Amino acid sequence: MKRLRVLLADDHAIVREGTRGILETDPTISVVGEASDGAEAVDLARDLAPDVVLLDMAMPVLNGVDATRRIRSLEPPPYVLLLSAYDEVDYAQAALAAGASGYLLKTAHAADVVAAIHSVAQGEVVLHPRIARKLLTRRPGDDAQLLSQRETQVLHHAARGARNREIAAALQVSTRTVEGHLTSIFNKLGVSGRTEAIVLAASRGLLELQHGPMERE
Repeated sequence: MKRLRVLLADDHAIVREGTRGILETDPTISVVGEASDGAEAVDLARDLAPDVVLLDMAMPVLNGVDATRRIRSLEPPPYVLLLSAYDEVDYAQAALAAGASGYLLKTAHAADVVAAIHSVAQGEVVLHPRIARKLLTRRPGDDAQLLSQRETQVLHHAARGARNREIAAALQVSTRTVEGHLTSIFNKLGVSGRTEAIVLAASRGLLELQHGPMERE
């Protein structure tokens, strides 16, 4: 029987070691590499040509959504399964929109992760039950008026990589005003940083991205 080639990507070595140990209990799975950040995951996916990339959502250099998009653009494109600490449906939607085949929470049991890897390798879509329930109960249009016009402008500049002082100059306001808008945005979206805010806003249709979110804080 052909063994599934899996690439692990997580910025915590102990998590990678534990996950490797879990996966290697299945004789049909072979862990072919480990990446400690999103950019390394893309490079290793290109070099090693795994069948499935098990990818953390929040990683340095390149976040899980952008890494997924780049990995899925490879030829042949590996399947991507996100293993995330975030149970927000917006993260799952952003990951799926980028080409991921599954989104599991890190609270998932070991057997569920192994089963999910086999499922996505067969072309199926896998969602953690909690995420699936949220998707089913979510009403369209709930977020349409979430951000003000000025907050949307601030986030648009942030998505292009502009720093606070650059955003302030572009909008002809003070840096403190920009900081206030960002704080309001974070509170409304329930996030702690601009990268998370950009990903969530884009997934909710509140922000159009011409390029992937920047990793600058």
